[in-house]
Amino acid sequence: MTTVGKTMTDITLDTSLRQTREATVKAHIDGENRHDPEATLATFSKARASYDIPAYGEEGQIPNHAAVRQLYTAFFSAFPDFHIDIALLKHGDDHVFVEARWSGTQQEEWFGIPSTGRSFNNRVAFLYEFEGDQLVCERIYMDFAEFSAQLQGSTN
Repeated sequence: MTTVGKTMTDITLDTSLRQTREATVKAHIDGENRHDPEATLATFSKARASYDIPAYGEEGQIPNHAAVRQLYTAFFSAFPDFHIDIALLKHGDDHVFVEARWSGTQQEEWFGIPSTGRSFNNRVAFLYEFEGDQLVCERIYMDFAEFSAQLQGSTN
């Protein structure tokens, strides 16, 4: 039996891969919400882990497991009440796309923004890139100007 060029076996494999990837993304976000760097890092491939945060420029290119661990540790320290709420999750051929709202209260300097004790609450998009069933990169799309303005108490 075929469905638009795919056999039932292909569809079953696609469904299984999507379920695995979705479970990985949810475990990743759960680790972030628990502020657990090791649990979050464990969702990545053992061979490769990276972050790409275009809004942070060159500093947003986080190339390996050790650097990702440092990112989590610093971020969770700077925003000890950090939280992500998933609004939408969609699958692609080699990625899972998530729209979410993230929030937190700044307690330490972060990417050149002095600590003010203020909070942020922004919409954000995450693109989780996979090789097969292995998470290899998280790309974060955010409005850095809005994020920064909320933390600094200014309006744009």
